[in-house]
Amino acid sequence: MEDSEWEKHHDRLERRRVARVDISPQEAGLVGCWQFVAVRRERIPLDPKKAPSREVGYYATSLTGRQMGVKGLSKVIRGHGLAIENGVHHRRDVRFGEDRCRGTNRRAAEALAMFRNLAIALYEKDRERGKTSARSLRAWMTRQTFGKAHALLKG
Repeated sequence: MEDSEWEKHHDRLERRRVARVDISPQEAGLVGCWQFVAVRRERIPLDPKKAPSREVGYYATSLTGRQMGVKGLSKVIRGHGLAIENGVHHRRDVRFGEDRCRGTNRRAAEALAMFRNLAIALYEKDRERGKTSARSLRAWMTRQTFGKAHALLKG
């Protein structure tokens, strides 16, 4: 097991501990699987009102131990997580409160996710064309009307 240094991300301190096991695909029961990896994440919020957390993530990889060791695996896993967190997931969660949505109807949840993704795509399209002065997705959303959104969809 190898520990990383404490890092500051998203108003919290984080540290990861990575352990890996070399395994054959036959032992794993997964074609092409050469390593199992466990990552223990410890998070300490900088806000004293929030509680620290620990979680363990498990991964299987087609990379052998010779191709990539613990440090490399940690970097790849962290990079993948950051790309997801800083991409659409962060926007959907922070701007639209997606994780707080407690609907139980699967079709309604899928429809809401589609509308959230559509709003983000329209905002990005407006930004790329230089047609908005809004500095954030939230500011852009407050200025939208159906007519403006419809025009974006058409053009």
